[in-house]
Amino acid sequence: MHVQDTHWASASAIAPGGTAVGGAMTAAAGIGRGNGPRTTPLRVDAQRNLEHVLRAAREVFGELGYGAPMEDVARRARVGVGTVYRRFPSKDVLVRRIAEEETSRLTDQARAALGQEDEPWSALSRFLRTSVASGAGRLLPPQVLRVGVLEDGDDAVAEQARVPQQRTQPGGGELRLVPEQPAVAAEDDAGATALLDVVGQLVERARAAGELRPDVSVSDVLLVIATAAPALPDAAQQAAASARLLDILLEGLRSRPA
Repeated sequence: MHVQDTHWASASAIAPGGTAVGGAMTAAAGIGRGNGPRTTPLRVDAQRNLEHVLRAAREVFGELGYGAPMEDVARRARVGVGTVYRRFPSKDVLVRRIAEEETSRLTDQARAALGQEDEPWSALSRFLRTSVASGAGRLLPPQVLRVGVLEDGDDAVAEQARVPQQRTQPGGGELRLVPEQPAVAAEDDAGATALLDVVGQLVERARAAGELRPDVSVSDVLLVIATAAPALPDAAQQAAASARLLDILLEGLRSRPA
């Protein structure tokens, strides 16, 4: 007899030896639901629900920010909020998952631009255009976008800055990323550090070639990604607005002949 995996509860009532079969199915269904590591693959329907939740979370957080409630994610995924919490016991866990994925995606895009574009400005602009088009700017992790304007001589904060020191105009302040309080998890910090490092290489190459303004820092570039990704209700309008805004911002980043 064929028993659908989505009808385990009723299978024990009709299968021969219902108690034994039902008990075995119940035990199998419970594997991986405790606090310990999962020992069996997700069922097909559970995997599908997870994919729906992650897709919905990207959309909701991308539109409303990371402050959006879990109920909005559940509605967009068309599952109960309990299903969301079974996979992600707190909102922080879900936010970290989405932020980690977006950080990794941005890092891959930056590495691709760095390795495939010979011209420094082309590499930097390709990274920015690809990142903005993917909508990643609306999902950048908070610790990457946490910035502060540091005046010259602010050594106490400078020692803790996440971004390698950038050259600035004489006498000017410097925009740098500053540590988040409380400190982020080690894996989050490692992902952010990898992203900042490769974007830093793009920035340094473009600056050394004389194509990037000398006062532009890594954090400026990340702010461009976030700023040039507006959330508009119409997809075509959003794409057009992002492309137009990015063109303007890119012009602002380029160096000008003295």
